[in-house]
Amino acid sequence: MEKLLRKCQIRNQLVRECMAECLGVYILILFGCGSVAQVTTSQEKNGHYLSINLGFALGVTFGIFASRGVSGAHLNPAVTLSLCVLGRHPWIKLPFYVFFQVVGAFLAAATVALQYYDAIQAFTGGELTATGPTATAGIFSTYPADYLSLWGGIVDQVIGTAALLLCVLALGDQKNGSLPDGLQPVLVGAAVLVLGISMGSNCGYALNPARDFGPRLFTYIAGWGVDVFRAGGGWWWVPIVAPCIGALLGTLIYQLMVEVHHPPTFQEAKKEVELEGVEPEGEKPT
Repeated sequence: MEKLLRKCQIRNQLVRECMAECLGVYILILFGCGSVAQVTTSQEKNGHYLSINLGFALGVTFGIFASRGVSGAHLNPAVTLSLCVLGRHPWIKLPFYVFFQVVGAFLAAATVALQYYDAIQAFTGGELTATGPTATAGIFSTYPADYLSLWGGIVDQVIGTAALLLCVLALGDQKNGSLPDGLQPVLVGAAVLVLGISMGSNCGYALNPARDFGPRLFTYIAGWGVDVFRAGGGWWWVPIVAPCIGALLGTLIYQLMVEVHHPPTFQEAKKEVELEGVEPEGEKPT
């Protein structure tokens, strides 16, 4: 078995990273949408809204654990975009990461649909719809509440994703206080949990273009039809565009209010003044 597995080893770093992103998002959506399927098809007899929040939070946590050592566990095109803007991730990798994140979400949605096929058929009477009392498209993707305007939905997604990035950047900011290595994924999951508890009722707190578009594409193909793109007044593009805007806004806020004001390390200060011949100030190496 060990020899066989060695023959399957992929040495190309980009391919390895993309596969890790795909798996990480797959785990996220498997647990997240799986929890929605259980609550929906049981008509809240086997779980409630908090169950869904916990499903997505723990899905994020274990998705990060599965992929962080290979790809950094972005699991979200908006996060990847923000890291590219910060210069912490190569722009050339952005489309590859995004594509495989969407693929992971698509495959996870297909898995949930397969696992809950009988339950969905029993709940809907065999009619797959995106709206109405037996709608099940919402198991896989987000849709706005009846009261929510399009502009209100955009604002919701921008604020929610900005808050997510504030938390993610703060947890990864070593100059703002280091954390035990294994604790970071748990706290990112906790951030997703509190976002769901506080910002989920308007439109399901997608906050992630891949998390929404991959499963939506699956439902379009798997029998729910074009209504998954028409429902909510053509809502489908909001969870793609607004989270990217929100992620950039959250990144900018954190940079301007916290990170840019950190005192430079000794090495950073040395680079800045080496041409001036001045002894740099800052944190000296121990």
